Amino acid sequence: MTRPYRIGQIVPSSNITMETEIPAMLTARQQIRPDRFTFHSSRMRMKTVSKEELAAMDGESDRCALELSDAAVDVMGYACLVAIMSMGPGYHRESQQRLRQRTRENDQECEVVTSAGALVDALKVLGANKVVVVAPYMKPLTEMVVEYIRGEGTEVLEYRALEIPNNLDVARHDPARLPDIVAGMDFSDADAIVLSACVQMPSLAAVPKVEALTGKPVVTAAIATTYAMLKALDLEPVVPGAGALLSGAY
Repeated sequence: MTRPYRIGQIVPSSNITMETEIPAMLTARQQIRPDRFTFHSSRMRMKTVSKEELAAMDGESDRCALELSDAAVDVMGYACLVAIMSMGPGYHRESQQRLRQRTRENDQECEVVTSAGALVDALKVLGANKVVVVAPYMKPLTEMVVEYIRGEGTEVLEYRALEIPNNLDVARHDPARLPDIVAGMDFSDADAIVLSACVQMPSLAAVPKVEALTGKPVVTAAIATTYAMLKALDLEPVVPGAGALLSGAY
């Protein structure tokens, strides 16, 4: 492609991390590969991470997909894992199909990935049958996420719910705290570590530290989404410093 690839993101109105970490990874990739990217977002209203607000927010995703298709983006990512997982088992497939249909109806069809689908697919790519999970949500929502992951065939051995209700406060969580959180978990039988089951909780900077600490692959929702976007664009899924999934081995 002679022009840069256009990356579209459907984001909660209070999300400030997805538009930081995904561009950071794809910009880092430019150091080792020739492909270039631009970034384009449309927002769904959400401030408090509750099931009710998440369901109302998800109802706005069709509008966002239509708006991004007006910009003729090359791939589109729905950047709220818990919104999808709280809608019931397997909902990421329904969401992806419906949003792609919106782009088709606008004569600008493009592939749609969701951070929820990207994470469960990434665990399969890594061959991770057993994981431990860190999530910022309140415990009931975290348990929904855990059950969703289990429903997709991956055993969750242990999880930590950080119980941060305000979405902006999730973005303020210091990623330097994550290695100690993981160190307090029993990950001995895990095949991989899900360091952040949330695209709003910053985690990218902590990934190399946690891989060194545990000796296991570490994945986050943002890393998984980046992998899925690169695969959708038929580009090599490699990003320096972004963990095992983007190491080039998969």
